[in-house]
Amino acid sequence: MSDQPHGARADLWNTIDDLWKWLEADESVRGREGLLLRMMKLSEEVGEVAEAVIGATGQNPRKGVTHTWDDVRAELCDVAITALVALRTLTPEAREVFGRHLARVADRSRGASSGDGGS
Repeated sequence: MSDQPHGARADLWNTIDDLWKWLEADESVRGREGLLLRMMKLSEEVGEVAEAVIGATGQNPRKGVTHTWDDVRAELCDVAITALVALRTLTPEAREVFGRHLARVADRSRGASSGDGGS
């Protein structure tokens, strides 16, 4: 009675850690350069979102409609996964770092919507 897609893991962070381990095991560039390349991968993925949006809206007159909104959703998922793996590359405490940051952003958004001007 699970709402998870077939083959999905129960825990996001266990999956992110598994992906990180898989990438690390096959990494040809290590150290600071490898770290920087892992961060740059995020820009590549964001570019793929832009390409999919342009393709879904047919904004390139030479190509027309080349993507679907499902493609855009998939690319956005790739961005999220890549960002979480990059965070895991920076720290083994990625789950905690992300959780604390998410809580701060959520608290800030609730303060902004309360009309008190953040005071």
